[in-house]
Amino acid sequence: MSAVGIIAEFNPFHSGHEFLLNQARLLAKNDPIIVLMSGNYVQRGQMAIMDKWDRAQAALNSGADLVFELPFSYAVQPADIFAEGGVSILAKLGVKDLVFGVEDANLNLDYIAKKIIQIPKNSLQFRDYTQTYATQYNEMVAREVGHEVNQPNLMLAISYAVANLKVNHPMDLHPIERIGSGHDSPLVRDKIVSSATGIRNFIIHHKAQDLIELKNFLPKSELTHLMNQEVYPNWNILFKFLKYRIESAHLSELKDIYQMSEGLDYKFKEEIHEAQDFTAFLMRVKSKRYTYARLRRLALYTLLNIRQEDIIQSYGDVSTLLLGYSARGRNYLKENRKDFEIPIISKVDKRSAKSGTLGLQVKTDRLYEEIIGQDQNFGRRPIEVK
Repeated sequence: MSAVGIIAEFNPFHSGHEFLLNQARLLAKNDPIIVLMSGNYVQRGQMAIMDKWDRAQAALNSGADLVFELPFSYAVQPADIFAEGGVSILAKLGVKDLVFGVEDANLNLDYIAKKIIQIPKNSLQFRDYTQTYATQYNEMVAREVGHEVNQPNLMLAISYAVANLKVNHPMDLHPIERIGSGHDSPLVRDKIVSSATGIRNFIIHHKAQDLIELKNFLPKSELTHLMNQEVYPNWNILFKFLKYRIESAHLSELKDIYQMSEGLDYKFKEEIHEAQDFTAFLMRVKSKRYTYARLRRLALYTLLNIRQEDIIQSYGDVSTLLLGYSARGRNYLKENRKDFEIPIISKVDKRSAKSGTLGLQVKTDRLYEEIIGQDQNFGRRPIEVK
């Protein structure tokens, strides 16, 4: 039995994700669909608006057979590291086919990836401080392959293709053309598919009873859950904690934060006191050198006290937490688990959570637990769907 894989955030799970799972089912037929999903923190440096268990439940209800957690040390990263972690773990779980959404499914991603991987490493050391690293990277790729790479899902798709060339058993890539609104588009009520960004913004800025307006975009059970959810984690809630953390920390502590570089510790210290909210803070520290996503990630690392050594230690001991399974997924585990090249954690205990990726997840989830008031690791068991 082989498996089809998806790397996702599902923040939150919406109709576009249902479409992607349906396309994966057409490919998988009777084989399992494995979803590797970011946990309670996502790539752009934000808390997930629903916890990892509820999002896993939504994926299982819509056809996923196994849902595993993508470790924090890969999940909250730029596209290349996010993709390397996701592709590597899925390959170690025996996945043969990778399905993902992209703006243009007709591009030859393998060709582009092979061109990129041939570029000398010293060409990737960008020194133009008037542009972001992402902008310089995209311009370099455009020169090498003759195609603009400026759409977020296309950038991620290319990152998957590059990462796939590096694993021992490369997967077959299956890009699926995205439908509906663009990646960061606001909510458009007359569309069947809206962006996750638009849905999140609507949730954060409206009362629970108003969320009924999202009925066309979300599965019914998930919408009901969101309407009953007491807190929607976001930076508006976290900012006061970030402010205290930066103002109370010594500069030497801030310098040790993962990805803190080029005087950003001084800039954070200088600007935090005058900022009245998180958006204002980002605007005060923003420069042409850094994207907002990069600064949000750095703010999250700072809030959670993530140091370089934490990330290095995490990469030295990689495992993945099983969040849920179907009957088909359970059978796949029974038949293939002995051949997996990565430890699967079904129950978090003090021994398994001492170090590595799981240790870092438990550490970072402590804050999420304080915000939503519900344990995220200890005492939790994988969700089973019939």
